[in-house]
Amino acid sequence: MTNIKEAAKAYKTPQTKNISDLDKVLVDQEIVEKEYTDYEGKSFKISVVEINGEDYRVPVTVLKGLKAMIVELPNLVAFKVNKQGEGMNTSYTVIPIE
Repeated sequence: MTNIKEAAKAYKTPQTKNISDLDKVLVDQEIVEKEYTDYEGKSFKISVVEINGEDYRVPVTVLKGLKAMIVELPNLVAFKVNKQGEGMNTSYTVIPIE
């Protein structure tokens, strides 16, 4: 049995990581839409890939970039994502990996 003080010390705020945190993503990785609740209690949905029990958010701009890349490289197997900026000024570049 644990007391509230120990539980508070051990508590970690749940965070969704970003696909740009990964070194490599396979194009056949399963993607799912998950629903979350923000600090105001409003629900919202995001696309995520789950790798090793961790969720990684997949921004829509990454999907658009990957779509364009697949047109040019139909046999693409893997890619990585470069993230630049923060918040509303974030941009993503999809980079093919051979």
